[in-house]
Amino acid sequence: MPSIKAPRLLALFQKRIDGDDALLELARLRFKEAGLGAEYYAANSEELSWLLNYQPRPEAPVIVHLPREIDLFDKEGRRKLLSFAAEFKERVYGFVVHDQIEIIDRFDEYKVALTEIDAALQAVKRSPFLFIEYAAGLAPEFFCELIESIQELQQISACIDIGHLGIWQARDAFRRKHPDEDICGLDPSDAGLSELVEDVQAAVKTSLPTVLRLIRRLGGLGKPLHFHLHDGHPLSTASSFGVSDHLSFFTAIPIPFLFKGKRALAPMFGLAGIRKIVADICVILDGDYISFTLEIHPTAGRLPLGDASHLFNHWLDKSNAEQMNYWLTDLLENHRLLQRDPVSRP
Repeated sequence: MPSIKAPRLLALFQKRIDGDDALLELARLRFKEAGLGAEYYAANSEELSWLLNYQPRPEAPVIVHLPREIDLFDKEGRRKLLSFAAEFKERVYGFVVHDQIEIIDRFDEYKVALTEIDAALQAVKRSPFLFIEYAAGLAPEFFCELIESIQELQQISACIDIGHLGIWQARDAFRRKHPDEDICGLDPSDAGLSELVEDVQAAVKTSLPTVLRLIRRLGGLGKPLHFHLHDGHPLSTASSFGVSDHLSFFTAIPIPFLFKGKRALAPMFGLAGIRKIVADICVILDGDYISFTLEIHPTAGRLPLGDASHLFNHWLDKSNAEQMNYWLTDLLENHRLLQRDPVSRP
């Protein structure tokens, strides 16, 4: 049966664009209007304390993505994590850390580290969860085996980043047909791409089934799961951060030639794909076990500030503020997509 309680709905809450804290005030305004929760990136406790000043929904605990360099094999890395958990236990639902490629050769050692962390988290009253994010490029089968091996740990589970997983799958599928080519290394502006585009899109179409299989497998464990939701395509150059995912689900990938009557390629998931993903999740897990973060990066564009103009009266040039507003509008458009389908407002 579908979930009775709605999942937590959040989005990436950061500046990501140059400017002062008026940009965060703008984000708080737009998130609050939409009833949208926040996922923060925080390098240290001071930064997290500062960001929490702009929490759009103070009654709703946030998700916090900890620094990518945190190493759970390292005692100091574990200490930092537990320090965050103890200090912010009342305000944070869960922390996210990246998985690590070293797990392949140090599987048992990693399990021991997670067991130690879980025991320490359980000792913290109202402890946040720890979500291990699929991010380092591990084979999906291996990542599933890792999460299954810690099924008994109460405070630790998985963060399934559907964009990272989809890109891994597209690269793997393309490499099977073109062993000497990396699909993410192809130039989308090259007219010679027309000779490979059929194989590119065939590889991209394998991403959705792979994501759904992993969701069904890990969802069957009955553990809380966190999801980073965003689209992508191996040929995308839209992100200013040099990655091929973290795109809106409304995105199309421009190409310099016609393919099936269009000068654009469909992304990995699109509207139909994300609807299927979310619907499957909400059938497998109770809503209280689900949290979604729209982890979509800014792209080029500007939008007038409208009712938020007063926040920037001290700015002479409002270009960056309008770019921030454009990005926030993109996030909220994707948020409305989730609300229209199987997920209702929390």
